[in-house]
Amino acid sequence: MSMGEKRTVYMDHSATTYVRKDVLDAMIPYFTEHFGNPSSIYHLAGDSKKAIDTARAQAAKALGAEPDEVYFTSCGSESDNWAIKGIAYANGKKGNHIITTKIEHHAVIHTCEYLAKEGFEITYLPVDKYGLVDPTELERAITDKTILITIMYANNEIGTIEPIAELGAIARKHRIPFHTDAVQAIGNVPIDVKAQNIDLLSLSAHKFYGPKGVGVLYIRKGTKIDNLIHGGGQERRRRAGTENIAGIVGLGKAIELATADIEGHNKRIRALRDRLLSGIMAKIPHAYLNGHPEKRLPGNINISFEFIEGESMLLWLDDEGICASTGSACTSGSLEPSHVLLATGLPVEISHGSLRLTLGDANTDADVDFVLEELPKVVSRLREMSPLYKGKKEGGCNVQ
Repeated sequence: MSMGEKRTVYMDHSATTYVRKDVLDAMIPYFTEHFGNPSSIYHLAGDSKKAIDTARAQAAKALGAEPDEVYFTSCGSESDNWAIKGIAYANGKKGNHIITTKIEHHAVIHTCEYLAKEGFEITYLPVDKYGLVDPTELERAITDKTILITIMYANNEIGTIEPIAELGAIARKHRIPFHTDAVQAIGNVPIDVKAQNIDLLSLSAHKFYGPKGVGVLYIRKGTKIDNLIHGGGQERRRRAGTENIAGIVGLGKAIELATADIEGHNKRIRALRDRLLSGIMAKIPHAYLNGHPEKRLPGNINISFEFIEGESMLLWLDDEGICASTGSACTSGSLEPSHVLLATGLPVEISHGSLRLTLGDANTDADVDFVLEELPKVVSRLREMSPLYKGKKEGGCNVQ
């Protein structure tokens, strides 16, 4: 960093990640040299088709799936929509009941809300104070009309990892398709769709150092599901549209790298996270960790600070060169409190003061030191402007 250049510390990896150099290098030839349409029959098209087949095998290996169970999409949101709407419309004669949770990504929640307008009944399971789903609550919610259970693998805001294998076993016992939004999980937890009884799984490349604009929906063989996008015969007649060849190549390479050494990756990232978390809790009073203290993504810190507002905190941190979030990247422009934090029982006024820091491969000890130096200053300055905090210091209010 040159003299006078503003330092940037990026700690919002749950929102998106940079593209690894190895991934970009693998992609570039498919923009310029191997650009043929895979649906054509000449050799240039054959090169593209082979590249897609390779990426499909890479994704399948990372998930414990078969290559012909992997379908490429444009993103995780499309994959979620396809899984939920596809199952709902294909099985409408069997029943109209879908089970999900109160803490899902909006790609799931808003899709379920849309289907509710179409006559489907949606059950939103509660979570405990850590954001965990109780498997007994899931089993209790199942009826003879239940046609889909969709529960995220790991929460994008608070990082809590759900008991997916146990939830999947319950779904399998009742012969109900089980979908999980695993967008935040890839590269952070080992996944085996067969062993964990997962029938459908969504992922997105840009969450694990791949390109934006490409994702996957895993569909277990034999699953009855309608198409979401109609047109040509691409993706074995399941998802129309000329393939994003370079993006698919990038996804394949990225998922191969992200799952090559999950344990080693987690050890390094978790050490940085734990040092940052302990430093924040030691330096800033009236701070509360959100999410499960142990069953959480290795790079995730979500903390609520009393007496301040999260959006202001983000702006001040940005002035210091620190990129963070108040929660989901898809709703960071909203002034509404996090639906995830409210579902865990956190009061509205404290939910407004939440900060999400998510660490990634490029973060260093120096980054942690910088945040530990600047964040307490920002919180302190904001609190000095807060009437609630002044009242607390003077003994004039009793906020939790």
